[in-house]
Amino acid sequence: MRPGGTTLVAALLGLGLCGLVLTGCASPADPPKGPGPAEIAEKWTSCAEIAPQAGVMLPVRPGSATSSPAGVEPRAGRIDPAFTPVAAVLCGRDVVRGAAGGREQVAVERRADHIGELVAALGLVDEARGRGDVACTADMLVPPWLALLDDRGRWLRPYLPMDVCGKPRQEVRAALDGLRLTTVDSRTLGVVESPAAEAAGCAQQWSDMVWVEATIGRPGRVAPGAAPKAGPLRLCVYQVPASERGGGKPAGDFVYGRPLPPERQADVLRALAGTRPATGCATPASRFAVLRPVDDSGPEWYVELDACRRFLVVAPPGGSQLGQGDAALAALLGPS
Repeated sequence: MRPGGTTLVAALLGLGLCGLVLTGCASPADPPKGPGPAEIAEKWTSCAEIAPQAGVMLPVRPGSATSSPAGVEPRAGRIDPAFTPVAAVLCGRDVVRGAAGGREQVAVERRADHIGELVAALGLVDEARGRGDVACTADMLVPPWLALLDDRGRWLRPYLPMDVCGKPRQEVRAALDGLRLTTVDSRTLGVVESPAAEAAGCAQQWSDMVWVEATIGRPGRVAPGAAPKAGPLRLCVYQVPASERGGGKPAGDFVYGRPLPPERQADVLRALAGTRPATGCATPASRFAVLRPVDDSGPEWYVELDACRRFLVVAPPGGSQLGQGDAALAALLGPS
């Protein structure tokens, strides 16, 4: 999810081992097709090797370490009676506090050895779907990436029996949430929010809304006038990678930021007031600034710090205006 008036990571909620994703409400009418037996793989190694993309939630900042592409996974299905599970492995990702602050995304492998309740739940049949007396809620439960191991080290991906609404049965969800898990491996994949961005009160990534509105939007023109009134503003500056420039919604990565001192803020607002209509220009900026109220109320300003040097005013509850800045305005938004 790229930001555009919102942070990349507004919130991350822990919802047990089954995550929650909103979707349309439906009560399926067609019975599900019964799955065949699961394909048994000969040797379990690790989540890092077998399922490196399991649990992908959020992108990490440019330049961060990334995991290798996932290999071919065995076909999921019912547990063959000849396969006796003795352990479960769950592969996924978490967002945690970094040692120096900020937030990091980590890949985690967890194991459970007491899985009798889970195996019993996985042996249940699907409930009949499409019953008229059951109201299905507008959510879809997304279970974790799960593998079962036997005492020979072989493994398989089990099928999760579904309820009347086409979600994992309550018995399966309860068994997953009741597992006593031990962390086997944890690997840092990259930064979600750097300590510097956190300290500045800025999002790690933000979209260049000047470019978006100037290319596909219909912003009005900013007319010169008195300096706008605004409460305390926060400055956040972002660098746009070359690969993002000129795209539909260029995402920039945090460079620096701080609350604007009152005198500097007054100078910036005066510069924004003494503006002229934006000139025609099709060169994407490599760096842009975002000025937002510290209390998250009132208008926002986006300023291109190079290339066309335009700026955009976005005022709630809607509407935007495009104006032409200059090098003097860009200098007021510098790192010092």
